Amino acid sequence: MTTPSQLIALLNALTLGDLDAIRTRLEEAQRALAGLGHDEVASIVGEARSALSGGDVRTYKKRVATAIAKLGHLR
Repeated sequence: MTTPSQLIALLNALTLGDLDAIRTRLEEAQRALAGLGHDEVASIVGEARSALSGGDVRTYKKRVATAIAKLGHLR
């Protein structure tokens, strides 16, 4: 089972390196969040993934930061 702390670590580890790897990690986080019943945070991670795919790095970073903050409240 994935915990909010593990998801925070996963999201904090994201950098603008290999975009395919980042997309894969975002998808993993989104699926795990949905599986844990955290649909709102899963949606935010989905928005981050969409922003990254569209080249909107600013929104991507904001959405990841928002997801991490919301997960911090779930600990």
